[in-house]
Amino acid sequence: MSWVVITTHTVHTVDSETAMIPTVLSSAGRYVLRICGIVLVLLALPHVSIAESILWERLANGLAVSVWSPGKSCPAVPALLAIDIDPERTRFAVHHYAQEHLSQPPTIEEWHKRTGHAVLFNAGLFRENFSYLGLLYKDGQSLGSRRHATWQGLFVAEPSVSGLKNARVLDLTVEGFDERRPPYREAAQALMLLDHRGNIRVRQTGKRAYQTIVAETGNGHILILKSRDLMTLYDIGQCLRETVPSVRQAMAMDGGSSSDVLVSESLWREAQHTEDRMSWKTLFEGGSVAHIPLPTVIGVSPR
Repeated sequence: MSWVVITTHTVHTVDSETAMIPTVLSSAGRYVLRICGIVLVLLALPHVSIAESILWERLANGLAVSVWSPGKSCPAVPALLAIDIDPERTRFAVHHYAQEHLSQPPTIEEWHKRTGHAVLFNAGLFRENFSYLGLLYKDGQSLGSRRHATWQGLFVAEPSVSGLKNARVLDLTVEGFDERRPPYREAAQALMLLDHRGNIRVRQTGKRAYQTIVAETGNGHILILKSRDLMTLYDIGQCLRETVPSVRQAMAMDGGSSSDVLVSESLWREAQHTEDRMSWKTLFEGGSVAHIPLPTVIGVSPR
């Protein structure tokens, strides 16, 4: 977030008509002038974000959802399904169909029935033979894929050494990951989208698709976003940078028809949610969209 500092200066006059006016403003007067100046500058700079616009619906400890419409702040970004996850209260697990001895990749609904996770979302890209493109680890073991040379985003979770956060989005251009002794048991590599300096790490190509975004926030939460319509990666990166200042850095998982998330129906039955947000349930259950087979997913369950 940018901060604008307004300074005021006392102007002294010596002509006879103003000789009786005090030359030094009171403390209260200076305070009012500063506030007015800041307001005027903020009004003149519509790109300055004062607060985030995401309104959350809590479903369980460490888990909240929202249907976020950035609106005028990001005219090129459609509504998104948003899931806020606290890794202190939840755990993450990578699943790959071949490692689980399945002959074909399941859909996200089938993954849910198989794993029982409260939340599922698609991982990164894969080849035509369904092998993963990039680093992929489960329970501290590599699932055979190699590090992608240019994709620098790495979602990691469940540390194997002490002193690390339970889940992170790593930027491999500045943060290390030892493949021989992985510091996290779960990991999935994909495209870096937004780094901690606020740099958008994708080009504006104009290519529009459904997108799945994984972001790390300043309070250590993991934010999952899935677009409800087509958009560019550059536009969502710019939108996160300018309207969601809590996002520290973000990466893009597989997009297009592979972009998918699911929140278990059982959470909605147990939650005390507001009536006007009951319509969200169908969206997060995935009942309103078609699902394709996903060779790799990431699941979230309570600790």
